[in-house]
Amino acid sequence: MLDTSVLVLNRVYQPMHVTSVRRAVSLLYQGVARALDEQFRLFDFDSWAALAAAVNQEAIHTPTRAIRVPRVIVLVAHAHLPQQRVRFSRLNVYARDESTCQYCGRRLPRSELNLDHVVPRSRGGSTSWENVVCSCVACNLRKGGRSPDEAGMRLLRHPLRPRWTAVFRHAARRATYQEWKPFLGLVDAAYWNTELRD
Repeated sequence: MLDTSVLVLNRVYQPMHVTSVRRAVSLLYQGVARALDEQFRLFDFDSWAALAAAVNQEAIHTPTRAIRVPRVIVLVAHAHLPQQRVRFSRLNVYARDESTCQYCGRRLPRSELNLDHVVPRSRGGSTSWENVVCSCVACNLRKGGRSPDEAGMRLLRHPLRPRWTAVFRHAARRATYQEWKPFLGLVDAAYWNTELRD
């Protein structure tokens, strides 16, 4: 339970990253963060610990009480998003393409996928976000050293460099919770981050 995931928001409710329950409770205890419940109410450590954990809710058990597990915390002072780029790596290409062959659309285990250069390297294609996709072995062999058009194949999606988000950073684990949804979708994020006026 202590190693499960908690979404961390900055003070303007933008997703920053994902941490463990152990670290989230530590941040709550230190006063660096507040827990957020389903009604979007903020709680410091004492008020969160005073909430009774319902029977169907996850809890951390101490000798004297059960403390409800926070799934979303808000940092008290931090307002900026980290300016990080998604590193170009095999794991991140698999995460971007959701372990799906970008030619035939089959979702496969990573052991049955490889990376394909859309414009072959032999023709000057670069090894970059914009030119590399997941491909199953059969599609990669079928395409060979040709372009997708020459091989009579179509890409499901044009490959692009992903933007960094807490969700993408966490994509390999894919453990998300209902409480995270209002902060992860673009429509919901726009709702939470729109400037309110009189």
